[in-house]
Amino acid sequence: MSLYQLSFLGDAVFELMVREYIISKNVVKLKDLQELTLDFVTAKKQAHFLDDLVKNDFLNEGELDIVRRGRNIKTHKSPKNCDMITYKYATAFEVLVGYLYNNDKKRLNEMFNYIINL
Repeated sequence: MSLYQLSFLGDAVFELMVREYIISKNVVKLKDLQELTLDFVTAKKQAHFLDDLVKNDFLNEGELDIVRRGRNIKTHKSPKNCDMITYKYATAFEVLVGYLYNNDKKRLNEMFNYIINL
């Protein structure tokens, strides 16, 4: 898959994982479901998650390489609610999620469990 495809897939996979997690916490009101989801899926939050994963040496060398490549892909649109650097890190996070979804779901789940405990 291309990095663009991995980012596209990673965005969807991460949001699904977040939604499943929130539902598992027995949240039932639609407004609450949407607000809690936004606590995880904004570009700023995804960039924050990636920053924490890197600073705490959670990622291995192969994963760091995927992040570097994802951070450097050309974007064809301007971010709406954040600066370009934050947007690039969020894109790199999505690429990583897409990559792990395709190659190592166990590792993806480890990463997600780490993230939800931040």
